[in-house]
Amino acid sequence: MVKNVVYFIFFVLFATSCSNTKYLPEGELLYVGGKIKVEDSIISKKEHKLLKSKLAEILRPKPNKKFLGLRPKLFIYNLVGTVKKEKGFRHWLKYTVGEPPVLMSQVDLEYNKSLIQNYVENNGYFNAKTTADSTKSGKKVVAEYYVNPKEQYKIKKIKFPEDSSAIGIAVAKTQRRSLLKVGNPYSLDIIKEERNRIDTRLKEKGFFYFNADYLKVQVDSTVAKHEVTLIVKVKNETPQLAKKSFKINNIFVYPNYSINSDSITGSEKYKDFTIIGNEKLFKPKIFDRTLYFKKGDLYNRTNHNLSLNRLVNLGTFKFVKNQFKVSDTIGDYLDTYYYLTPLPQKSIRVEILAKTNSANYTGTELNINWSNRNTFHAAELLSITAFGGAEVQLGGKNNGFNVYRFGSEANLIWPRIIAPIKFESASGFVPRTKATLGYEYQNRTQLYSLQTFKAAFGYSWKENERKEHQLNITEITFASPQNVTDLYNQQASANSSLKNVIEKQLIFGPTYSYSYTNTMQKKRKNTIFYKGSIDFSGNIVGLISGANIKKGDTIKVLGIPFSQYLKIQNEFKHNYKINENSQIASRIIAGVAFAYGNSDEIPFSKQFFIGGTNSLRAFRSRSLGPGSYDGSNETTSFLPDQSGDVKLEMNTEYRSKIYRFINGALFIDAGNIWLANKDINKPGSQFSKDFLKEIAVGIGAGLRFDFDFLVLRTDLAFPIRKPYFPDGQRWVLDQVSFGSGSWRKDNLVFNLAIGYPF
Repeated sequence: MVKNVVYFIFFVLFATSCSNTKYLPEGELLYVGGKIKVEDSIISKKEHKLLKSKLAEILRPKPNKKFLGLRPKLFIYNLVGTVKKEKGFRHWLKYTVGEPPVLMSQVDLEYNKSLIQNYVENNGYFNAKTTADSTKSGKKVVAEYYVNPKEQYKIKKIKFPEDSSAIGIAVAKTQRRSLLKVGNPYSLDIIKEERNRIDTRLKEKGFFYFNADYLKVQVDSTVAKHEVTLIVKVKNETPQLAKKSFKINNIFVYPNYSINSDSITGSEKYKDFTIIGNEKLFKPKIFDRTLYFKKGDLYNRTNHNLSLNRLVNLGTFKFVKNQFKVSDTIGDYLDTYYYLTPLPQKSIRVEILAKTNSANYTGTELNINWSNRNTFHAAELLSITAFGGAEVQLGGKNNGFNVYRFGSEANLIWPRIIAPIKFESASGFVPRTKATLGYEYQNRTQLYSLQTFKAAFGYSWKENERKEHQLNITEITFASPQNVTDLYNQQASANSSLKNVIEKQLIFGPTYSYSYTNTMQKKRKNTIFYKGSIDFSGNIVGLISGANIKKGDTIKVLGIPFSQYLKIQNEFKHNYKINENSQIASRIIAGVAFAYGNSDEIPFSKQFFIGGTNSLRAFRSRSLGPGSYDGSNETTSFLPDQSGDVKLEMNTEYRSKIYRFINGALFIDAGNIWLANKDINKPGSQFSKDFLKEIAVGIGAGLRFDFDFLVLRTDLAFPIRKPYFPDGQRWVLDQVSFGSGSWRKDNLVFNLAIGYPF
């Protein structure tokens, strides 16, 4: 049997190989790749291996792609045959899935030989010799390149300018952090990087008109055997302006600039700034806070870029343009001009959203937003939003228990930190102070209605594009249930989770979050995102008042016991880029919350939940946990929300492009929630040292339709480990039966959502 399989595999390989050369044009040969042979015993094995791999990368063209020794894309191209139409499935299959043969006639041996010779010489192998040839086998041909690199030249000495000119002295002062090191191999790429490094340093020292092309590095290879001296020089033809270090003189700001304006009239002086054509549109102090340059400052590229970034970051200007001109005064000075075109001050936006979740709720929402980008003439943003929506379940346990909501929210954002202490930010991002007021009315038909009032005041700032902080001095939430039905009261009497939902809640206290990301660095194979947050509620008031619910000392504010708790949550994401079309994305969420002092439970709205389209996709939203507790046995007429004080969630997803805007995914999700304290009504729900035995696991596959303006996501998942099953029987792989109607109904979960899950 095994022997027959081996024969069959060899037959397939042979047949495929023959079919790929069968369709070649008359007189053509199939190019199957180039081989690099480094012929030198002087260089080390490490150098030999590295040189061979680098040279292989520069050969052109690349042969047809191989997989397990076969060329499936070429095979598909040949299999489809002639395609008359420039669209349709056959055209897509031939030219998108398949690829045309790479012919030997397309290979220029002399061109590749010159590329190899240039590379080795640019990396210090000045005495290298390169030859090229080809070897034919049937209708296939391999290009062969022979390289004899000889010994590599190393850097013996580096000389920087020694003259007394301003530019010469400035260049010489940059040598402490030079990329050129004595003893390192000669490298043209490193020399280019060194020129750019010197130019960057000079830009920080006032040399506005200088650039890297005004530098040259001479190579003297006569100083010793296989060694060179590198001499860094400023070119003789460098313009005089490029040799001067400039300071800032006048600073002109045009805050209402338009390219179509015939003339701009009216100006005012404010500190070091001349503001032209303002017409009382902006308070002058905003430019003093935003622009880094002051009169008499030495020009530097850092402050140049930071000023532009902060102007853009204000969110008030549509276009920001900056210009420097030599000042008409004694000395080396620059006049600075900022041309700013404002966005419309007031705007209104209407949004209609479609919503769905894995609990089978679907619905729509209407948002109307009015905003003023310059409320008090200092780039303050005032936005007022009104919203309303409905969610219904078309089938399932919650059928008929629809959700209707409406409300409003007002936000006022100042582009600065408003605090009794002075706050200075050296980043290109404007720090902000934000005040929020909001109200929402939610009606869950046949159950209850809920009014929620909220207010917040806090700050957000960025150290740089990777690190962000958000500190709310206080967040206040007041939730008041109304119109609770007899049906809900009857079932809440036997279920603590349901009872918590309809309790009045007063939450106030500070919150803080920190996030770090390098996902904007597109060339990195590994990118990460981290966010940590901490939420204090009622702690100061609780400490001062000595509130202790265990002793019966419950303190009330406005007749309502305030919540006192501490909540910590961490989220970590990692993306590994396999290639341009595929990646592995992972996420870990870990959180814990505990009540004390004036409370013995975390407010329901602040507890942890798990399951659903952006969580464990094999389990319905908020239906899993806590712990090994089985919420499906609850005798309710509707689906309750399961919540917990501890959360652990892990997700991994392989994403790959299938066709144009269609991407596929394979995923595995794991996790659960637990209660911090024992609940006699929910056996198995308390967090313990055996928590790993209560981890739920689900797997699945999905499609993502990327339409640029939105990503529509479909996921089909099913559980392979159910923590509410008896211990020892929680892995349910042996129960997987796609052909069983009852199994599909109980286990297959279809998720439809917008955007990626994480």
